[in-house]
Amino acid sequence: MNETKNSEKVDLGGMRAANERLLLRLIWEQPETTRADLSRKTGLSASTVSGIVGRFEQDRWVSVVQSTVSSGGRPPMLLRFDAARRHIVGVEMGASHLTVVLASPDGRVIATIERARDTRDNPRETLDTIAEMVRECVARAGYKGRILGLGIAVPSPIDARSPSRVSPMILPHWRDVDLADELHARLGLPVSVENDANAGALAERWFGSGGDHFTYVKVGTGIGSGHIMNGSLYRGAGGIAGELGHLSIDPAGPVCVCGNRGCLNVVLGTPRLLELARERCDGAPPESARALARDARDGVPWAVSLVGDVGERLGIGVAGLLNLMNPSRVVLGGDLVTAGPVFLDAVRRSARSRSLLFSNHQAELTATSLGTTAIALGAATLPLHAALEDHALMTGVSLEARA
Repeated sequence: MNETKNSEKVDLGGMRAANERLLLRLIWEQPETTRADLSRKTGLSASTVSGIVGRFEQDRWVSVVQSTVSSGGRPPMLLRFDAARRHIVGVEMGASHLTVVLASPDGRVIATIERARDTRDNPRETLDTIAEMVRECVARAGYKGRILGLGIAVPSPIDARSPSRVSPMILPHWRDVDLADELHARLGLPVSVENDANAGALAERWFGSGGDHFTYVKVGTGIGSGHIMNGSLYRGAGGIAGELGHLSIDPAGPVCVCGNRGCLNVVLGTPRLLELARERCDGAPPESARALARDARDGVPWAVSLVGDVGERLGIGVAGLLNLMNPSRVVLGGDLVTAGPVFLDAVRRSARSRSLLFSNHQAELTATSLGTTAIALGAATLPLHAALEDHALMTGVSLEARA
């Protein structure tokens, strides 16, 4: 008899927790919803929804405001995820730079810091720099609230069996480094790790122009892609889907770290791009992909030609994506995208000339609307999603208290 009662308590407790997770996520995903909307969408009774929302208000996870729109009678009370008291931190650890953002849960970037740094060879110093930049970013914003956690995006596939470690093939010096443990020790924040292109896809999904079926392509030191399918990130069986950079487009090309020849990474990645710029330029060569993109955008002839050539070759990979995945949109991110139509139009022409008519008629190819902080912002969503699943994390951490 006691066992039955205990079982009923566990079942009821589990059901209550599941309902709370469902409702809080819906309130975050759909700003300015109402109690009636939640009841209609979930099938939960009005009294159950009101009771849970009341607890959310009490814990200051949700705020309630009166709508300015009325269909006759009292305007409805709108529910909003409280984005003022808890913020999120995202880090993009590029091969040659670090970007840190402090953001609110609704995707508003409060402060950002970027530094050039080769992150591949000295993990400890890089981790120390990341921790320093996070504290500086929070201080620069004058933020005194609590932080739900930190997400870090890395230029490496992430194996589902070791989600805090990068691939030793890609970053051999990081072989024995547990990113989550190391950053938690430095900052005291919960830490989540994700592939950089996947993080860009998450940013577009929640705060950009993505949708439920799209691919985000990151063009940088390497080339990567993140895929959103049915509204969720597609990781593949082992968590490493989206390694577009290891698609070979030139069997006689240079050898890639993966052992293959002519991968997009070595044919179009930033190191090769800058090498070609040095060969073609008629003056001082650009020192970064962003500088090359600026020259192309300004109409410098050799830069326009080079960036167009890169877009043409990237279009080969994008055409494969269109035929294989049939996304409704392909979103390009990375410094080279700032070249504008010079780059984008070349990718479009190349991809459309090589993909099935049905696929390329359906797909829209655009540049990210989130700028150069897209990947860091996507990384910042990781601790938010963790807190939406485990409400114990919603308390957050004060960096001031640990300084």
